[in-house]
Amino acid sequence: MTDNSGWQPRHGDPLFIMAMDHRASFGKTLFGVKDDDPDPDQLAAMKSAKRIIFEGLRAALPAMTYGRAGVLVDERYGQDVIDAAKADGKQPVVLAIPVEASGHDWFTLEWGDQCLGHVEAIRPDYAKVLVRDNPDFDPAEREQQFARLARLSSALRGIGVPLLYELLVPATGAQLDRAGHDTGAYDRDIRPGLVARVIADNQAHGVEPTLWKVEGLETAEAAQQVADQARAGGRRADLIVLGRDAPAERLDHWLEVASQVSAFVGFAIGRSIWEDAVRAYEASGPDEAAASTARDQVAERYLGFVAHWKP
Repeated sequence: MTDNSGWQPRHGDPLFIMAMDHRASFGKTLFGVKDDDPDPDQLAAMKSAKRIIFEGLRAALPAMTYGRAGVLVDERYGQDVIDAAKADGKQPVVLAIPVEASGHDWFTLEWGDQCLGHVEAIRPDYAKVLVRDNPDFDPAEREQQFARLARLSSALRGIGVPLLYELLVPATGAQLDRAGHDTGAYDRDIRPGLVARVIADNQAHGVEPTLWKVEGLETAEAAQQVADQARAGGRRADLIVLGRDAPAERLDHWLEVASQVSAFVGFAIGRSIWEDAVRAYEASGPDEAAASTARDQVAERYLGFVAHWKP
């Protein structure tokens, strides 16, 4: 574990995570990687970009007047960031690592049977899974996914590492039909109930995260509906808002909504903070001046979202 052992986020002492655990999409979108197989130059550039993102987070720390900063980062391209986060004792950053394989439709462990060995070697504050689910997805596939998640949830409890569960609930064709093919209407009117149902289904299968990382909700009533299910049966689970690469103004709204509901304890935002900065840095012919500009932009955008948490 990092120096954050024993600290738990709360509504009034929130956790603000810089998410940069992107792997396949990171390479494809920003570095032209094909088939998730970077060449040596691409590999070096991706690792360098993740270091710059983390340096931007560090640059923001002195301006934070409440809450705690966190980083969600992968071993594949971000081992330097993991090492730095674990070594920094003066201003400790909460560390989370992903354990799901990148780019799969259904949850699959990144390292198979070696997963717990990786987690135990790093001892992060959280081990994170990304799951796409919907009550109307294939029942047999869902059952297999629940079984894999339940085994992981139990194993992580056994080694004392909390589970951070990132849940995406994409619409089915029939659900989009109901929403008049309006994704905004789906997010507002249909998705909250589906999120609550998926959380309940996970709980029924023994999947018990410490933190649920959920897509933003449009109203405080919807956020409370999801929170009530996360804490059903006296559970002590909390929730954070994910970014979903949304425009800043929509993310600001999601954060303002979540900050009205006591079970929500922060956010985990990634591409909306750093994607433009990394793209500009790479396009400029990377040098120290460009790196400094990118770090400043990352810090400014991160602090901008922190400012919209108003409990």
